[in-house]
Amino acid sequence: MLASCLLTPVLTGCGSQRQAGAVGSAAVEASPSVPASSSPSAPPVAPMAASEPERITIARLGLNAPLVPVGRAADGTVATPSFAHPHTAGWFNGSVTPGQQGTSVIVGHVDTPTGPAVFYPLAVARPGDTVAVTRADHSTADFTVDAIKVIPRDDFDENQVYAATGRPEVRLITCGGTFDKATQEYSSNVVVYAHLTSDQA
Repeated sequence: MLASCLLTPVLTGCGSQRQAGAVGSAAVEASPSVPASSSPSAPPVAPMAASEPERITIARLGLNAPLVPVGRAADGTVATPSFAHPHTAGWFNGSVTPGQQGTSVIVGHVDTPTGPAVFYPLAVARPGDTVAVTRADHSTADFTVDAIKVIPRDDFDENQVYAATGRPEVRLITCGGTFDKATQEYSSNVVVYAHLTSDQA
């Protein structure tokens, strides 16, 4: 159940920056952030039947990656794929599948000790981008980005991020803000909000 994640909203191990440069930090902080309510109204799209996601694509960002199911880590936070597979994103299997009524959650690393990872391109995501999720039933759920927000870990509002909104939506989540070398953690989470705008069989 998604509710289990509401009590532990911060991701575990979503990135580790040990290189020179600003991987996932200053670049992400420059991302646009607009209220979801500012997105233009559009005819509602009927929710899709359940089907596990297999791949996520954001063409404008050059992001094209496989998806694997992830659960919760030992500390109760939403897990991410292994650092051994930095270019794989994870669908949180405590949320609905992308395209179903409700909010689906997809997570990924921003970087690893060796370089950028799967969700590094989210630093330059913007409202209007299309997020395409290919599913096991050979259908594709297309979402339109409404907002990109950098949320400090201490201010993470789980109700805003994960709550159902009355339509099929998806959240893409990675690390951002500043990187603390002492704790090996980022100060914030980057959250991309998007809603279903079409489905393709």
